[in-house]
Amino acid sequence: MKSAKALRIIFFLSIILLPIFLLNNPLTPFFQKGILMILGIMTLLWLFSLAIKDSSIVDIFWGIGFVITAWFYAYIIGFEKLNAWQYIFLGMVSIWGSRLAIYLGMRNIGKGEDFRYAQWRKESGKNWWWISFLRVFVLQGIILWIVSSIFVPALLATKNLPILIYAGITLWAIGLYFEAIGDYQLMQFKNNPNNKGKVLNTGVWKYTRHPNYFGDALLWWGFFCFAFAHSSGWTFIFSPLLMTFLLLKISGVAMLEKTLKNTKPEYEEYIKKTSAFIPWPPK
Repeated sequence: MKSAKALRIIFFLSIILLPIFLLNNPLTPFFQKGILMILGIMTLLWLFSLAIKDSSIVDIFWGIGFVITAWFYAYIIGFEKLNAWQYIFLGMVSIWGSRLAIYLGMRNIGKGEDFRYAQWRKESGKNWWWISFLRVFVLQGIILWIVSSIFVPALLATKNLPILIYAGITLWAIGLYFEAIGDYQLMQFKNNPNNKGKVLNTGVWKYTRHPNYFGDALLWWGFFCFAFAHSSGWTFIFSPLLMTFLLLKISGVAMLEKTLKNTKPEYEEYIKKTSAFIPWPPK
């Protein structure tokens, strides 16, 4: 319990301190425009969620939000100033974010509000309409803004460092493979009624209990390689670190593991044999 509380304190401190960094460095004008754009879209999304009584639409928007932000930064920088590698970078962000949005849309649309948001709605009662704005939409908007800040140095980089570019593309490709294949295999598994209550332990799920989360984290380290080519790009290492931390300790692995242990009896045995995050041959 103490360690979980400490992790949450670290998370919320980062959400408070990192905006101060972003609004107090040479790239501040870009981030000022970025936060206004993102919070504007999040406000519209919140109003739509009130109309349809479903706050979980924010999850579908998560991936496409990064795509919009990347192209927004490219627009205010100036498309004519971008080189071929930076257009490839925009393509990488677009492929990843669009795929994630489509997958989550196929998985969630028509299924009702996600159980996490439904529980928060129940706990908050009549106050959920405004609590959801702060707890869901503003918070996720700020996190999206912080994590996507890595796009600015990546799109402004002028150094010609092919090794970083190739490393970034490689990490992104491996990450996208694990995320996309993991999601596809899980969807196929869940669509088979005979698998209800069972544990998926084949395909990429044989080597890691969370191939989709691992892949997501890895491709963000690929994005960091592009940003590293900028003179101050190394200072944005908090972006992949925060995303990895979120996936491991806040909204990804930790939360899902707790649920699966309580709902699937075979999961304890699966834990003993299979790596939690980084792919590794099963024991």
